[in-house]
Amino acid sequence: MTVFISEADTVVAVARLTHSRLQAFISAEVMVPVQSPEGPLFGPADLARLELLCDLAEHFDLEGDGLGVVMGLIDQLHSTRQRLHAVARALEAEPIEVRHRIGVRLIAGSGLG
Repeated sequence: MTVFISEADTVVAVARLTHSRLQAFISAEVMVPVQSPEGPLFGPADLARLELLCDLAEHFDLEGDGLGVVMGLIDQLHSTRQRLHAVARALEAEPIEVRHRIGVRLIAGSGLG
């Protein structure tokens, strides 16, 4: 079960995060908390994302649209990686002959063969 924490607890949990920076991330739509009657809530994945956002904001001087572009690319890469893992799991379930045939085609199509 995922545990969600309040905005105040999130600012405490992410050392370099301030309330104003968190609000800027939410306004830029690079952080979308779960909305509850008590206010916005943040889970463990949100905390990791906020750490990354703080790194990007501090070390690369990114904000607003720049953060949005970078995070959009990171999200796309993460999604692609998940899909690739799903394909790999599906291939593992196939007979060896099928996996071999697909492997040969992948190598031939990549220019590595």
